Amino acid sequence: MSASFSIEMSPTDQQALILPAKFAEYVVGPRPVPKPAPGFVLVKIESTTLNPIDNVIQKAGIFIAEFPGVPGSEAAGTVEEVGEGVTNVKKGDRVMYQGWWTAADRGTLQQYGLADAARIAKIPDTISFDEAATVPLGLATAVLGLYGKRDSLTVTGGGRTGLTVPWEPAGRGAYSGPAVVIGGASSVGHYALQLLKLSGYSPIITTASGHNEAYCKAAGATHVIDYHKVSYSELPAAVAQITTTAVSVVYDAIALDDTQKTAWQILAPRGNLVVTRPPVVGKSGEDAEDGKHLVLAFGNVHPPPNNELGGALYRALPGLLVEGVVTPTAVEVLQSGLAGIHGGLVRIGGGNVSGMKLVVHPQETA
Repeated sequence: MSASFSIEMSPTDQQALILPAKFAEYVVGPRPVPKPAPGFVLVKIESTTLNPIDNVIQKAGIFIAEFPGVPGSEAAGTVEEVGEGVTNVKKGDRVMYQGWWTAADRGTLQQYGLADAARIAKIPDTISFDEAATVPLGLATAVLGLYGKRDSLTVTGGGRTGLTVPWEPAGRGAYSGPAVVIGGASSVGHYALQLLKLSGYSPIITTASGHNEAYCKAAGATHVIDYHKVSYSELPAAVAQITTTAVSVVYDAIALDDTQKTAWQILAPRGNLVVTRPPVVGKSGEDAEDGKHLVLAFGNVHPPPNNELGGALYRALPGLLVEGVVTPTAVEVLQSGLAGIHGGLVRIGGGNVSGMKLVVHPQETA
């Protein structure tokens, strides 16, 4: 009797969300499955997410410079193949990582993508693929805005806050006093609330719709101000009713002109304001006359100026998730795999997604 065996072959073709040219419409179509170069990992993507930046890439013609391109900023899946020199993960590991748009192979809105092994994290058994996929972009934007040495180089050319990261003993609970997050129900705001709590700030005040109050408080907010009832021009007075202590940190996850101006007004002299869009107050990396310091967050761990802090985050991330001090964003899964993306991006563009991330299962694409 002869023994039977099978040889497991790597896939060669896949489906992806493709941007054929600058300003073109996204299409779902075939492209080759990439091979991992030294230091990289091929991941079979089980869950990925949609983000406002996916609309910006297509409509504004930025970030993707080589075509056809593949967007997508965060993913969770299973290691399919490892490149030379990779020792921190192996085939079959459940992992999460952040995409990067410099090459189509590194976008996450496809069935297989390449991840840089220096910034990849194993997913704890208690976290699902859907949950894990919501972590990379929002958490990176919060971390890269809130922490780091003041004299550090950043992608935007500005400095950082000088705050110590809360996963290090020197930073856990190291700070006190009030902090404010504008947009606490957004993905970035959700992680900023958790990090500020871990850093020791209290009270933590945030703005959100009334129906997201419990969601924000679970993330770390002590007070939630309904922006439908309190306008941004009224926000400084509302904060003053909660605390008379100077507010040394404000994270503006919305970062529109009016929210930035309000945040700047709330911020105490020598405090830190983090914004997620180009600033209309202050200048990134520089102190104003009263010492107020502004940081423009660029929420991706892969550009060289963000590598050190991003790598430290990914080394700490599994432990933070197991400990429960970082929890994923709520999810809504879109049907039909990559074919469901169009409708999801329309919803995001219309401002019709709140308190959750839209998740896509690429493997379910017909």
